[in-house]
Amino acid sequence: MEIIQIVGLGLSATIFILLVRERAPSFAFLLGLVVCILMFLFVLQKVGTVIGFIENLANQANIGSIYVQTIFKIIGIAYIAEFGAQIARDAGQGAIAQKIELVGKILILVFAIPILQVIVDTILHLLPQ
Repeated sequence: MEIIQIVGLGLSATIFILLVRERAPSFAFLLGLVVCILMFLFVLQKVGTVIGFIENLANQANIGSIYVQTIFKIIGIAYIAEFGAQIARDAGQGAIAQKIELVGKILILVFAIPILQVIVDTILHLLPQ
């Protein structure tokens, strides 16, 4: 199972980082960063399958591709912001991590505006005038 490989990699890297951290903290951080990036790249392969499935469902439901793409962008921003914030926290930079999360939330709001506009327009057209 793939999860066993990922967990094994993560635990092995964690043990190695704990052993190396006292003598070479910068190397330990870089090793942790590399392992995180490898895990992220592994997951990206799986995300492609999920995206294809959701796009297929959206086509069957006659949902415009612009809305599905916007939702994918929002989800991507959320995951990337969380990933970056966790790396910043691991490096002891909590303030930078908070700013990454704040910027991610603002970008999500910006991308959500067209979807919110469509929802409001739909509601207004449903109400009797």
